[in-house]
Amino acid sequence: MTTFTRYSLFQIPGWIAAGAALYLLRRWLGLDDWIAWLLFGLYVAKDFLLYPVLKRSYEARWKPGPAHLIGERGTAVEDIAPEGYVRVRGEMWMAEAAAGASIPAEARVRVQAVRGKMLVVALEGPVD
Repeated sequence: MTTFTRYSLFQIPGWIAAGAALYLLRRWLGLDDWIAWLLFGLYVAKDFLLYPVLKRSYEARWKPGPAHLIGERGTAVEDIAPEGYVRVRGEMWMAEAAAGASIPAEARVRVQAVRGKMLVVALEGPVD
């Protein structure tokens, strides 16, 4: 099953609930049909616009926790000697330098391994 199909199937209950709510609003408040259809269309369009943002969460190979970050690039937020913070995929993680090396702040790093919730990183390139 594709990621898009999986995402769409998870949206169906919400679409049914929105359709039922709009039907009731039509009946109780006299909401015009065209307004109800417009609101329903906007509700469905919202789900498709959010798909690129949520896609990774619906991928079958995605792993929870930091294990999926192995091999990813990041930036040292502070000096890592031997521990400090790095930013990987926009998230802050506690990290330790591989082989006890020292990594300066703002250096590019690559995640080598994961120990519990801590990333093990190595210097990837010179500081810009």
